[in-house]
Amino acid sequence: MKQSEIKNLSKEDIQDKLTECQKQYAELKMTHAISPLENPIQIQTARRVIARLKTALSNQEA
Repeated sequence: MKQSEIKNLSKEDIQDKLTECQKQYAELKMTHAISPLENPIQIQTARRVIARLKTALSNQEA
């Protein structure tokens, strides 16, 4: 998810996406711990999306 897409979301939508992405990140980490992922860059991408969402959320609250 790109920053331009996140800008158009409401506060509630950002919170929903954040929860969804955090669950996906946890699943990726668990799966990777059991057996290596075919594309481990997915973990890095998920972590960056979570950071973007958290940043957008804090910017809207301020």
